[in-house]
Amino acid sequence: MTFSIVAREPGGTALGVAVASKFLGAGAAVPAALADVGAVATQSYANLAYRPQALALLSTGVAATETVAALLAADAGPVDHRQVGVVGTDGPGATFTGEKCHEWAGGRAGDGYAIQGNMLAGPQVVADMETAWLSPQDPRLAYQLLAALRAGDLAGGDRRGRQSAALLVVAKGMGYGGTSDVVVDLRVDDHPDPVAELARLMEMHTLYFERPDPATLLPLTGPLEAEVRKRLGDPRGSLDEALAEWAGIENLEERIVPGSIDPLVLAHLRESTG
Repeated sequence: MTFSIVAREPGGTALGVAVASKFLGAGAAVPAALADVGAVATQSYANLAYRPQALALLSTGVAATETVAALLAADAGPVDHRQVGVVGTDGPGATFTGEKCHEWAGGRAGDGYAIQGNMLAGPQVVADMETAWLSPQDPRLAYQLLAALRAGDLAGGDRRGRQSAALLVVAKGMGYGGTSDVVVDLRVDDHPDPVAELARLMEMHTLYFERPDPATLLPLTGPLEAEVRKRLGDPRGSLDEALAEWAGIENLEERIVPGSIDPLVLAHLRESTG
């Protein structure tokens, strides 16, 4: 009833899950991830206990393949109907599909990823997800996961239709304000085109929560300083303080760097001040 990808950032430490389904609020049931530990997706008559159990096993150094085996061995429920994907901080991911999962059902796994789905339009869903994952267009894990999810959706996704989607990414100290490990946690619980809506929310998330690329920062000097001052109402005090105060009101505080301005912040300032 669902298709998902659990993965580790290639060459990095971020971990995440992306999922879509003809199921209300799949993001509340399917994904779980813990920074520097691993990520898991449980689906198809999902056993939600798999989430803390998998993360506990991974935290002790158990590999993804052995973690999946342990989950199944300890499950007193209908294992033949279960589906799960797990990835740790190193090595290959692991996926399992029970023999009685609704067709089409199956998965693929490789170094740092596991892709799985059930009640799908066909095997092309997971095949196209894998192709998208292995051919990234954006180095950021959230966008790689989203690209894989979109590929599965375009290949037919859940054969019953669309309803919900979610994206979860964790990395140590990389969340809001540096005080959280949750980099991205977005959910679309009930929508006619949830993957597209998730992509729209991700673009908003990038604007509001990602830190600026230092290489793109513009020095607040000369004509640009004068323009920003004017757009902020010609503050008498520090321009940095005035810009930071405005950015806080606009929810752009993560993009403020003293002495400079992020081009995205500048564009938003120009748009909001005419």
